[in-house]
Amino acid sequence: MLVEDEDLLREMLEETLIEAGYGVVSAASGEAATNLLSRPPLPRALVADINLGRARMDGWELARIARQNDPGCVILYVSGDSAHRWAANGVPRSVLLAKPFAPAQLVEEISSLLLRCGAAPR
Repeated sequence: MLVEDEDLLREMLEETLIEAGYGVVSAASGEAATNLLSRPPLPRALVADINLGRARMDGWELARIARQNDPGCVILYVSGDSAHRWAANGVPRSVLLAKPFAPAQLVEEISSLLLRCGAAPR
């Protein structure tokens, strides 16, 4: 699952993940993503922007919900300005990818996380 509030960036990241062979469900807000997280099939991975615009829910909270629903869900945070808060707010066994990043870095990080956690991509 990909959650990014910037439309163009979300579309580009979604395309990158699809080209890498991943099935992708995307959302523009934490609230929309929560609705998707509440029904099967549950995602094996969550790529979440931390600051989701003016939404009430941020990526930190969304990751906690994803892990409540599936403790094995891998989490990759992306952010341009919240890296310093990751140690205090990030869920265990997660990774933060600082913006800007190359699309290949996203694929490399999510692939590595899935392999380390023994989660097969869907």
